[in-house]
Amino acid sequence: MQMETIKERIETIASKREYLLNLLEQPNLGSLRIDVNQALEEMDELLDEFQRTFLGQGNN
Repeated sequence: MQMETIKERIETIASKREYLLNLLEQPNLGSLRIDVNQALEEMDELLDEFQRTFLGQGNN
């Protein structure tokens, strides 16, 4: 897979993060809040791993 393609896909994933954060603000989310939190955690891990692997950067 081309590096540019990977970057585009990562950017698409990152753009969805804001939607999940807004979803967490909904008062009627109920038990789905757990799933949304899990999705955010996994997304953050993916984005961090991409930074470390391809860009040599990290949050450490």
